[in-house]
Amino acid sequence: MDFSQLPHPARMLTQIWARLACHDDEDFDRGSGPEAFRAVDRAAAALVARTTSGLSPAALSLAFLDWWMHLAAAPGKRAELGLKAWRKAARFGSYAVASSFDRTFPNCIGPLPGDERFSAPVWQDWPFRFWYQAFLLNQQWWHNATHGVPGVKPHDEALVAFVARQLLDVFSPSNSPFTNPEVIRRTRETAGMNFVAGVRNAVADLARKATDAPPVGAEAFVPGQNVAVTPGEVVFRNHLIELIQYRATTSEVAAEPVLIVPAWIMKYYILDLSPQNSLVRYLVSKGHTVFCISWRNVTAEDRHLGFDDYRNQGVMAALDAIEAIVPGSKVHAAGYCLGGTLLSVAAAAMARAGDTRLASVTLLAAQTDFSEAGELQLFVDPSELYMLESMMWDQGYLAAGQMAGAFEMLRSNDLVWSRLVHEYLMGERAPMSDLMAWNADATRMPYRMHSDYLRRFFLDNDLAAGRYPVNGRPVSLLDIRVPLFVVGTERDHVAPWRSVYKIHQLTDTDVTFVLTSGGHNAGIVSEPGHKHRHFRLHETRHLDLNLSPDEWVEATQPQEGSWWPAWEAFLAARSTGRGALPPIGGPGYPPLEPAPGTYVMQR
Repeated sequence: MDFSQLPHPARMLTQIWARLACHDDEDFDRGSGPEAFRAVDRAAAALVARTTSGLSPAALSLAFLDWWMHLAAAPGKRAELGLKAWRKAARFGSYAVASSFDRTFPNCIGPLPGDERFSAPVWQDWPFRFWYQAFLLNQQWWHNATHGVPGVKPHDEALVAFVARQLLDVFSPSNSPFTNPEVIRRTRETAGMNFVAGVRNAVADLARKATDAPPVGAEAFVPGQNVAVTPGEVVFRNHLIELIQYRATTSEVAAEPVLIVPAWIMKYYILDLSPQNSLVRYLVSKGHTVFCISWRNVTAEDRHLGFDDYRNQGVMAALDAIEAIVPGSKVHAAGYCLGGTLLSVAAAAMARAGDTRLASVTLLAAQTDFSEAGELQLFVDPSELYMLESMMWDQGYLAAGQMAGAFEMLRSNDLVWSRLVHEYLMGERAPMSDLMAWNADATRMPYRMHSDYLRRFFLDNDLAAGRYPVNGRPVSLLDIRVPLFVVGTERDHVAPWRSVYKIHQLTDTDVTFVLTSGGHNAGIVSEPGHKHRHFRLHETRHLDLNLSPDEWVEATQPQEGSWWPAWEAFLAARSTGRGALPPIGGPGYPPLEPAPGTYVMQR
């Protein structure tokens, strides 16, 4: 049989099985035998993971069993829940009678902060107000039922509560065309044509998903045409990165260039979107020489690339190139999201090795301590990781859609149900924006790297504990002596700002911490002039008394506007002066092609 015609992992399993048939028992025990059975396990887990979108049935079952058994063994908690159910029913009954005669009668419960599903005035009409009040009371009761059960593991409690919330949201009156007054009104106004438009939208979305095409309207935002258009040149390329050097627009520039390290879970041009909201263009306009890494969109052939490969072929290779192009100058390095975590590891390793090429380190919505990493931790336990690793082992990478599903569940009201209501029930397409188009232009992550990242950082928290190894020795963030500029965002569901804030306890250097409005992406893309933006900023020197996150908020006054000028002022204050424009490229690093390069175009 021609093994090369078999799909992976079937080809590998068949090859292993063929070798096993030729071995005796002793060779089996110390050779390929155990690996063959592990491969079978991986293949079986990968099959299950594909049908469950990477979720572990075992992890879910064990969490619910933990919760149910402890609830069954807690008569006091059950009595409390029974009393709460009776009181809520009585409260709702009184409300239903009183509000039937008085439309201004106050509601008996309000939505949670950020829940806008029932904010329209029409929800106060009869009978819709009763339906949504009953739903909110039921939601509150289930919150009580899934929290505070004595003896339940915290992770299991959080997972059960999360799943219960997701299931409850399915039955929200806002998601049904028969109980949503906004949909009913829209149906009357259009004589039912909203459903025709909704079906048309759904069919178009399904067709694009089946063909792996971008969402409707994304074709209007093409890198190099109307996004990622800041002029520059690719001055270096290896297997993992293209390094872009942007052309200066001022007569003089700061002596220290800026290196931006984006996350490889995303295309780099979130930091160079449209001209009016491009962070790269803003820095260039303020007289900074800016370099930015554009990561390769990996394939199955890159399955063995690890986190250290990203450090060596990414951050360190970029610093070598900048050193040749702008010799004798230190670098202000900035890392976004996963790129910030990578940069913090690189900076710690450089400090330990006596490498002094960094002038400062900026971390944008980037975690270094993962002990309180938010609801993403619900998907990171040994069982969940085994399922994800098996799926990545099978295909060689984690696909963009498989990552997007987890992020959508974290904000299902905003990213799933709200879209269902507006696009499929109301028949209204939300206009595509540059940020939305970028969000759909996702990338893949190699098997080994993502497995290392989830296990060493999310699960074991090795970096914060001082156990993460570089070149065989653990690195410590305490070794970093350059000043830090750290940004967290108020509504971040990927890197919660309280988790980002933990950098204060992990370092022994000056930290300028910024808390800005917005979420993980919109809070960073927060250009000057953007309406309804604010931020808090405070510089905590290492001799100051450390404050808790909440104490820090109380002690720091909010400022209106964008945090970008504050960061630029931080960079300028740590510059050794201004001078002549550096050349585009340098010895051994000739310009290869205009920005945005080729890697950003990979699909």
